[in-house]
Amino acid sequence: MRIATTIFLTDETVTPVRLARELEQRGFAGLYLPEHTHIPVSRRTPYPAGGDLPREYGRTLDPFVALGQAAAVTERLTLGTGITLVTQHDPVDLAKQVATLDHLSGGRFTLGIGYGWNVEEAADHGVEWATRRELSRDRMALMRALWSAEPTAYEGEFGSVQASFAHPKPVQAPRGPVVGPRTLIGGGAGPKLFAAIAEHADGWLPIGGRGLTESVPKLRAAWEEAGRDPKDLQVVPYAVLPDPGKLAHYADLGIEEVVLQLPPAGEPEVLRVLDGYAAFL
Repeated sequence: MRIATTIFLTDETVTPVRLARELEQRGFAGLYLPEHTHIPVSRRTPYPAGGDLPREYGRTLDPFVALGQAAAVTERLTLGTGITLVTQHDPVDLAKQVATLDHLSGGRFTLGIGYGWNVEEAADHGVEWATRRELSRDRMALMRALWSAEPTAYEGEFGSVQASFAHPKPVQAPRGPVVGPRTLIGGGAGPKLFAAIAEHADGWLPIGGRGLTESVPKLRAAWEEAGRDPKDLQVVPYAVLPDPGKLAHYADLGIEEVVLQLPPAGEPEVLRVLDGYAAFL
């Protein structure tokens, strides 16, 4: 099983360069970073985990800039977002950022996407909350048009792009309906999410990894109903606090990668946690 990590990198934590070098030297498989452009102070949306919103949410580094630094100082470490809030980006610009990072890293990028939870943050980007799933689907389709081998036009409900020259291209070859880098969708289990994964992704990024015994068979059913090859489905439990029993359970479910949570802390504390996680490598 590949053991990757995720962390809220901020202006107060270990740096992307230092962390990436340590991860690769220690044999960890990857680094995934979350995204929040800003957190409005006068917010009404409750923190999904309960209680006060942790300080790091309002201080996150831009994941693409940070991962670009990580790519420049590593050769094998995979790089990903967990997750990119697609609706909060111009899709033409985002397609360029993603393709450039994937190209410069030699195809090491995973695009983890999701629909978000902070209504106020999304609203400042002009996102209508009720239609955010449809908007995300539309923007991903537009991005796939730009990533296609030949100039391809796209006309959608929320946006369009002319047939265009758009390089670089993501490294990975198309997989059925999926064009672009490895793409995983985060979110809670359910028919809408599983239908989206089967339609335009490589797999699921379930936060915390709870309830997978019941959920994974349902996702596999939706995947196969969409005509996708069962062996291609990827399930990557995300932001996991590990123990041997949990990882053994994931292995029994056929899971080949897990993403462990690191604390949003300075270098000494992060390295101490990595020392502990080394037992799972």
